[in-house]
Amino acid sequence: MRLPLIALALLLALPALADDIFSKADLKAGEKLHDQKCTSCHIRMYGGDGSKIYTRDGRMLSDRQELLQRVASCNASLNSGLFPEEEHAIAAWLNHRYYHFDQ
Repeated sequence: MRLPLIALALLLALPALADDIFSKADLKAGEKLHDQKCTSCHIRMYGGDGSKIYTRDGRMLSDRQELLQRVASCNASLNSGLFPEEEHAIAAWLNHRYYHFDQ
């Protein structure tokens, strides 16, 4: 349970590492993991296919670090059992698909 929090702390402390994360992430794996681990909760919260969580007005995320934090927070809150590299893959896919934060 502490491993994702440790990984998050490292990401916040080492911005150079964060610059590399999305470029090395497996987007296909991120999409698959998102569909398996995230979508059902988002559908319950927002209806439809759950994507409104990413496209609604007033989104609270403003950069890649916040996106990584949000994925890690959801993982920890829901006890999803994702490893840090899986969190990164999901965050990278979300960035690619919805957010488009600069690398």
